[in-house]
Amino acid sequence: MEFRREEIMPAVYLTALQTDKFKTAVLSLSLLTQLDAQTASMNALIPSVLRRGTVRCPDMDSLASYMDGLYGLKAEPVVRCVGEIQAPGFYLSFPDDRYLPGKERLLPKAAGLLGELLLSPNTRGGLFLPDYVERERSRLAQRIRARRNNKDGYAVLRLIELMCAYEPIAAGSLGSEQDAEGVNYVALSKHYRKLIASSPIELFYCGTAGFDEAASALTEALSRLPRGEIDWDMGTEIRMNSLEEEPRVFNESMELSQGKLALGWRLGECMEEPDLAAIRVFNAVYGGTAASKLFMNVRERLSLCYYASSGADTQKGLLLVASAVNFENFGRAREEILAQLEAVKRGEITDEELDTARKSCSSALRALEDDPAALESYWLTMNVSGAELGPAELAASCELVTREEAAAIARSCELDAELYLRGKEEDGDEPERD
Repeated sequence: MEFRREEIMPAVYLTALQTDKFKTAVLSLSLLTQLDAQTASMNALIPSVLRRGTVRCPDMDSLASYMDGLYGLKAEPVVRCVGEIQAPGFYLSFPDDRYLPGKERLLPKAAGLLGELLLSPNTRGGLFLPDYVERERSRLAQRIRARRNNKDGYAVLRLIELMCAYEPIAAGSLGSEQDAEGVNYVALSKHYRKLIASSPIELFYCGTAGFDEAASALTEALSRLPRGEIDWDMGTEIRMNSLEEEPRVFNESMELSQGKLALGWRLGECMEEPDLAAIRVFNAVYGGTAASKLFMNVRERLSLCYYASSGADTQKGLLLVASAVNFENFGRAREEILAQLEAVKRGEITDEELDTARKSCSSALRALEDDPAALESYWLTMNVSGAELGPAELAASCELVTREEAAAIARSCELDAELYLRGKEEDGDEPERD
């Protein structure tokens, strides 16, 4: 798998992986902009509104018909965040050229459609069609509301909102329901023009074509891309320490049959020069796998939780634990979750735990090379963060992480916030404090 990354136009970067491993090729475009509560919903809306129609294919039916003629090419709007950088754009997948009849080349047509979606929207008087904007903002608001239906995921999202209330990450990749419902088609049209003129752009291609062929197709497709003053003033604020001396405690009530306990730490001083491999292995030891301390002890041995798992955000510098708990077990579950972290801090990691964690991290990273979509997501994160480290290289580093290196990550963590989602008529026990 040949990797190459270069700037092919002003502030437009192409990452290309040349490989014959996949039957499906992938092409993506991401506009990079600072995550901000005032613009998050507009940024999230733009790809969906653009995907409704272009000058040549003015509605979704004609677009679908055109893509069917391109051997079932799929073009989907996407919006993601890498730390506190928002990345709205498009993700295209299509049959790799070597599987097409008559040596037809689909890559130039896919790139052309990508440029058309971005630069030639169906407008009236230079403005987005009000009906298109209204439909997509309603769908976006519904997506934001629907997050409450997944109580497990909602607990973590809500913890981040409360824990990082005065930081950009609290806005989320979709913004707020209120902001989404308030987007005006005139304001969105103006914001779109500003966004495409000022945003750095990350392009990604994975398929059998070489870098030069992909770059040529994309340069032609984006030849009308307006480039004004590029806004490089973006980044992710990393707080090393908890906000207050004692962890902040938040309580909320919902219609629940079981409680949700979410805990959030700042990863601390280890984020000054983050060791991505050590953070991954630490998280796997603590709560990131089915062989972790949280799973084996809090869930299996003590039966305090229906599940308990951890995740580390290496961009923002957060460690998050999510668990489902009977209301009466809130305090005991919290105590044991913290106790397991203390054990990691002391280096109480068996050879089996360490070996399993290293293998789990390594296997997960090497598996990325079997999935073009996963590779696209991985390289977007790496490119935005400036870490030029391939999955295989990071996997090899994970295999070398020592017990002390994992323990050092644990010792760097500072508990910052706790969220208790309770039933409307349940108080549960209060968590114990030292």
